[in-house]
Amino acid sequence: MSPRSSQILHIPRRFVPHEWGGTETVILECAKQQRQQGYLPKVLTSMALANGSEESIERLPVSRFPHHYPFSGLGSRDILALDKKGGNLLSWSLFRALLSEPNVRLFHAHALKRLGGMVRSAARLRRLPYVVSLHGGVFDVPCEEAAAMARPTQGKLEWGKPLGALLGSRRVLKDADHVICVDPSEVARAQSELGHDRVSYLPNGVEIDRFATGDGASFRSKHNIPQDAFVVLCLSRIDAQKNQLGLLRSFTRLYQDRPAAHLVLIGPETQPDYAKRLREEIDQRGLARAVTMLPGIANGSRDLADAFHAADVFSLASRHEPFGIVVLEAWSAGCPVVSARTGGLGRLVSDGVTGLTFDPLAEDAERALSAHLRTMADHPELRASLGSAGKAEAASRYTWRRVSEQLESIYQQAEAHLKERQDRCA
Repeated sequence: MSPRSSQILHIPRRFVPHEWGGTETVILECAKQQRQQGYLPKVLTSMALANGSEESIERLPVSRFPHHYPFSGLGSRDILALDKKGGNLLSWSLFRALLSEPNVRLFHAHALKRLGGMVRSAARLRRLPYVVSLHGGVFDVPCEEAAAMARPTQGKLEWGKPLGALLGSRRVLKDADHVICVDPSEVARAQSELGHDRVSYLPNGVEIDRFATGDGASFRSKHNIPQDAFVVLCLSRIDAQKNQLGLLRSFTRLYQDRPAAHLVLIGPETQPDYAKRLREEIDQRGLARAVTMLPGIANGSRDLADAFHAADVFSLASRHEPFGIVVLEAWSAGCPVVSARTGGLGRLVSDGVTGLTFDPLAEDAERALSAHLRTMADHPELRASLGSAGKAEAASRYTWRRVSEQLESIYQQAEAHLKERQDRCA
């Protein structure tokens, strides 16, 4: 099949502009590169959080299909929570589309569970290869995070288990023609758990030129942030995993000594209860004038780059983070980084070289993060040095072109594995 007639189908759990995250960025940017190579990338996904079934996002066609969660007794609030994060959905119309889309080169699943099972089954039936990306990690997800994702279904009867078994949901990773990890530490664990070596580390990338320039003064003016404030920025989902509460408490310590400090929290609220708790604590601490909370910025908006250029430091305090694509964006803008030393994020940022890091699970985590913020505030030359080093790191190792070249190699390995398996069975 020639590239010009071949579709690469990306299958994420959801894909909507107003709840954009790292997974969506990876899919969109890889699709741009695949289109330049002559392929026809397309997204097939659920209707989760969406208003329309068909859309084109920066020339990437998106088809969405009705879905449901096979649990009894789910309320509208439960369904919304599942749509936002971690829902184990089922969609027969999506499965039919996987079976009927013409001229498919390869399936690329960006989710597991029943959705991954649908991809696995369609690939088997059509004798096509499939790969799986573990964007959120699998083998090192903290128990408390897994429990939080399962909370909307607690006490509900799950009648979809036989359907998951029929689709081979538990075999998605074992049977995959290749598995992609964004956290290098997961590769060895995945190989051990799965009993095969079809596992590769593939980092995320960044469109450096997009973030290299921005109007920080305009962003501050637009959102009533004083021009002389020391601005700490966090851009990520408002979610317990991202630990904005820990960042807020660390910022409070800084603010007590430096009342000109200002915290900016940007991101969609994937856990509304957590966002409510965050707002309550802002009020209780008397920080309403020192903290700005904004919803997620549209992926194509210039405000995204402007936000990084408005910041004096970018901080990501996540308790669990397989990669941390926003760090690459901050680096591309020359913005110095203070980040948690956890998962792939801990390997991405080199302490004292491309950023300052701390252990988010340590007893003194909030004090350590606050001390790093204070160091950044006191030493502009250090901010400049770390920002410059981060920008060089992004440019040398994390361009989308380089990531796409590695992804194409993985696709070819997946195709070779499928052919070997089919030859053995012939």
